[in-house]
Amino acid sequence: MSRYRSLFTAVATAALLVLATAQTALGDSATTSLARKSALAATAGCGKTPTLRSGTQSISTSGKTRSYILRIPDGYNNTTPYRLIFGFHWNGGTANDVDSGGTSGYPWSYYGLRALSNNTAIFVAPQGVNNGWANSGGEDITFVDDMIRRIEADLCVDTTQRFAMGFSYGGGMSYALACARSTVFRAVAVYSGAQLSGCNGGTQPIAYIGLHGLRDPVLNISLGRGLRDTFVRNNGCTPQNPPEPAQGSLTHIVTYYSGCRAGYPVAWAAFDAGHTPNPVDGKSGDLEPGENSWTRPVVWNFFAQFAGDNPTPPASPSPSPTASPTVSPSGNPPATSALKGVASGRCLDVNGASQANGAQAQIWDCNGQPNQQWTTTSAGELRVYGNKCLDVNGGSTADGASVIIWDCNGQNNQKWRLNSDGSITAVGANKCLDVSGAGTANGTKTQIWTCHGGTNQKWTRT
Repeated sequence: MSRYRSLFTAVATAALLVLATAQTALGDSATTSLARKSALAATAGCGKTPTLRSGTQSISTSGKTRSYILRIPDGYNNTTPYRLIFGFHWNGGTANDVDSGGTSGYPWSYYGLRALSNNTAIFVAPQGVNNGWANSGGEDITFVDDMIRRIEADLCVDTTQRFAMGFSYGGGMSYALACARSTVFRAVAVYSGAQLSGCNGGTQPIAYIGLHGLRDPVLNISLGRGLRDTFVRNNGCTPQNPPEPAQGSLTHIVTYYSGCRAGYPVAWAAFDAGHTPNPVDGKSGDLEPGENSWTRPVVWNFFAQFAGDNPTPPASPSPSPTASPTVSPSGNPPATSALKGVASGRCLDVNGASQANGAQAQIWDCNGQPNQQWTTTSAGELRVYGNKCLDVNGGSTADGASVIIWDCNGQNNQKWRLNSDGSITAVGANKCLDVSGAGTANGTKTQIWTCHGGTNQKWTRT
């Protein structure tokens, strides 16, 4: 099987035609409202012995029998609410292509997110009519509604953690869901998409990440920019022309917009390649092994930042008396040094010594290398490599939001307060720099969490 089953023949011949007619393809969708994402509630499947199993399922919807592939996490616990992630195939592709990962196999299953989820998500690969997503009369939106009802009646799902993603025509379908089901899905990822499946609604905010190639010969990058700008407006972000890499650079640039409504970030990932969901820096081809693509962690981190998040949080959390450590004592700690975790004895480290925006901050054996040297600044930053700042991903204020590095920009999600008790407070969220799960192993990621005084939230400068 080719990686994208006749990608440039099937997509090029059909996608542009669909683009021209998509506005008329979508009619009003008569559906019953699903649970709104602003109201977290246990689904009916929580606590039940499930009858659904991983594999191909069939369902009756809009007078048709349709199919989808379901992947239930290993070790599924019916009392644990899981993320629910939909992966839509491209024009001419199939649900099996998304589920199997094609020639890359499991590491690229569901655009690489299944492996990265580490059994924290239920995955769904729907099959489009005629291997596409024309969404005629809104039937594909209704199909998604019906799948959600069936899955949540049988399995335990976190109703605030529904996500959709797709490439090309599948990106158009994900965009249609962002428009029509912004109160059902927490976030969407659109890989090299365009308005191919309609946009019924399209006025409400939803967390949105778009990824598009500068040299896309099938769906020009201007189409992806247009989709993005819909949610720049809806989410109240500050308009800008985000930087994009130069043609010939074979690199990518990820930009998080500033000024967005709390909990509704918009990100834009432009890359120097063509029509592909899995570009690889330094490679000119569009059919590189998916497991090597930077899109996997970028999209996973975008979705994962919402773990435990209230999708309509207050503008700023109200600090409790125990969650506001005292400020740094007088004195002058070294301007540049390592930060060692008290519980682990390991240092705050940038994964793989990467200097790319979005690289994960983690703990690792202290080694004195530049990726473990942090400089405090008068602006409250913790800088590494001189021009990258420790950053709370997407400006989130939620427990579990990942901590990464990013170009220094002066925003509050890049400001930190070093406290006399050894904790480090993320100023924008008023939460502590925390080692996930109180882990002590090399590679354990860091995050922000409500300050509780535990040793996994204590650091010493060395």
